[in-house]
Amino acid sequence: MSIDKSILTQADVSLSQLNYAVALQELAAQLGFDWANIDDIISKINEEIDEVKAEIGIPNNQHRLLDEMGDLLFACTNLARHLNIDPEHAITAANQKFYARFSQVEQLAHLQNKDLTALSLNELDLLWEQVKQREK
Repeated sequence: MSIDKSILTQADVSLSQLNYAVALQELAAQLGFDWANIDDIISKINEEIDEVKAEIGIPNNQHRLLDEMGDLLFACTNLARHLNIDPEHAITAANQKFYARFSQVEQLAHLQNKDLTALSLNELDLLWEQVKQREK
């Protein structure tokens, strides 16, 4: 049996890449190619994380890392789809939250007369945690 045209051609290529991934997943799901439950998707995400970890540190391996990171992002997008979360909105909110928090870290360091460039990661993380505590 030959297929003249893939169902995936129905996905709107003008969408952001995260939403295009959702569109592809939704079209495949119409044909039954979909995860049955959230736990299976989370297992897939963990599998993809393991595959990324396996590629880290191998010299001249950017193409494999790119491939595995893409698979991980695709799997995370699939989880968002199953949770009825728009991944574009999720990453936008995460970016805004990070921006706001890091700006507060900078302000807090300034108020404490600390030079951000001289602080260790542990010291920066302590400032980060102070900012998070203020949000509660």
